[in-house]
Amino acid sequence: MKTKVSRFDVAEYLDDEKMIAEYLNAIMEEDNISLLISAIGDIAKARGISQIAVASGLGRESLYKTLNSNSKPRFETMLKILKAFGISMQFSVPKRKGTLIKKIN
Repeated sequence: MKTKVSRFDVAEYLDDEKMIAEYLNAIMEEDNISLLISAIGDIAKARGISQIAVASGLGRESLYKTLNSNSKPRFETMLKILKAFGISMQFSVPKRKGTLIKKIN
């Protein structure tokens, strides 16, 4: 008996801001910029590149280039895209103990 396997497309599950935020939080734990850019591309696909282009003020071709996992987008551009998704960034202290740098007294 053959098993039929369908292709998984995460964009099908990114249907609200809460799910998008959870997806990005999970991706951030991987500490991989290319993966993060690819994930933001998944979200743009789910929301519609044309709609994201209008909401962010960026051109469609520019978005495609920016969301290529090999690109090195500007932080300002990524913030515009995230804002178009209806989400924002927050910063927190990691769960691991210690810091990368020592306090200067």
